[in-house]
Amino acid sequence: MNMDYQALTKDQLAARVAQDIFDGAVVNLGIGQPTLVANHLPAGLEVVLHSENGILGMGPAPAPGQEDYDLINAGKQPVTLLPGGAFFHHADSFAMMRGGHLDICVLGAFQVSTTGDLANWSTGAPGAIPAVGGAMDLAIGAKQTWVMMDLLTKQGESKLVAQCSYPLTGLACVKRVYTDLATFACTPNGLQLIDAVEGLSREALERMVGLPIAPAIAPALAPALAPALANPPTARETGSHE
Repeated sequence: MNMDYQALTKDQLAARVAQDIFDGAVVNLGIGQPTLVANHLPAGLEVVLHSENGILGMGPAPAPGQEDYDLINAGKQPVTLLPGGAFFHHADSFAMMRGGHLDICVLGAFQVSTTGDLANWSTGAPGAIPAVGGAMDLAIGAKQTWVMMDLLTKQGESKLVAQCSYPLTGLACVKRVYTDLATFACTPNGLQLIDAVEGLSREALERMVGLPIAPAIAPALAPALAPALANPPTARETGSHE
């Protein structure tokens, strides 16, 4: 395989996701990789981070040695609380999730279909422990559901698929998929490329994924997805959050 490109690290991918979060958004960051997004929100951006265990107003991860294990997120990781932050009952948190009060949720995934079906709680393997948590509530309740994941499995298989083979979390709920190699929109007509790392073409991505990928509406690819991730995205969805 041609390797004239460099995959994003987990922190670079988190920074890429953070670039597209609009000012004033209420956002839930799912367990795992999505929690890193909190550390990369641009300075001056007002984003209210929600955790399903009952927190609004989370900040970035605490500095080493400053952890308070009475202040944790849904993944039991220590977090910080910004001025104005609040704690509340678990049931109230789920009411926020189910009531459409979250602008964006960012989740991990095992598979995402071209039309936005999500499978992120079980591979169906014998003996696997079901771990859906609040993912179903988030995927359906948030105004936009974004997925953050590696594009390929450790076996080199695409996690973007024509149809999910794993148990579903939600149907047609994912709007965007942020991966270590490219960013995609899931549409009723299939995948659309938003941007890709420098040196990776849409045609190469199609061969890698094994599915057709429509060209980006904005200019070709985004060469600025280099390690520094210095350039902002060409557009942000600051209007409708559907």
